[in-house]
Amino acid sequence: MGGNLHNSSGLPPFTLTGLPELETSQHWMFLLLGAFYIVSIVGNALILFVIKKEQSLHQPMYYFLSLLSVNDVGVSFSTLPTVLATFCFYLREISFDSCMAQMFFIHLFSFVESGILLVMSFDRYVAICNPLRYTTVLTDARVMCMGMSVIIRSFCMVFPLPFLLKRLPFCKANILSHAYCLHPDLIRLPCGDITINNIFGLFIVISTFGLDSALILISYVLILRSVLAIASREERLKTLNTCVSHICAVLIFYVPMVGVSMAARYGRHAPRYVHTLMSLIYLFVPPTLNPIIYSIKTKEIRRRLHKILLGTKF
Repeated sequence: MGGNLHNSSGLPPFTLTGLPELETSQHWMFLLLGAFYIVSIVGNALILFVIKKEQSLHQPMYYFLSLLSVNDVGVSFSTLPTVLATFCFYLREISFDSCMAQMFFIHLFSFVESGILLVMSFDRYVAICNPLRYTTVLTDARVMCMGMSVIIRSFCMVFPLPFLLKRLPFCKANILSHAYCLHPDLIRLPCGDITINNIFGLFIVISTFGLDSALILISYVLILRSVLAIASREERLKTLNTCVSHICAVLIFYVPMVGVSMAARYGRHAPRYVHTLMSLIYLFVPPTLNPIIYSIKTKEIRRRLHKILLGTKF
């Protein structure tokens, strides 16, 4: 049972895949993914609303958090059309151009998220290691420049990918491994020479995810060194507590990414649904958990949300 999502002119369509070998569980999977979508979109929208309304949250840390929430909503909406079509309506076919567009936005939001986590780590570094210079270093203009730099860098990295794929001949059965279009999945399908694609793909991964994760690690080494110099144990714990939300956000973004890479490289004999589930975790868990983590760990956001939801002060 299947159908067309789009009509393609001259270029081959692709066939999306739900849960290979677990077709009978697809309705349950759609309910689970639907819950993820609702929590992600509503949760991040509430975070944005609270930051906009609460004057005390008009600070660099929360500006970056707002950017992260907008990005997480973008991640959710970039996968929603094909996931809904595949799991709910059994529409498996997507046109070439539509697939390229979806791939572009999924990877764009992934690179932007990595960049946002990097600038958030810089925010924590300045706040802890140079607190007296915090307001002079992270001015509104500089925060805006940092945010725009992250977006422009990500756009420049992802923009060539559809064109590099479009130049290749596709002569195999164009069956994808997921319910959405990802570059590592698409790059397996062409019949032509994919050397340039592989080299460029490796370059953008190293210059974004690799560089960002290394700089985040360095920033936390410097933060830890600064925290250990504090004499009071209570003050050390209080200072580290301001980083917990960001550390959790970093882990839930990078750990599934590493898991997907390891599964692709070393899990070739694993059932196909394992790779699909790993990819779903990578794309669905961070946008869902980020608003929950920041709502729980940030006192001002928690208090305002409690007031909105229950109509009382926390």
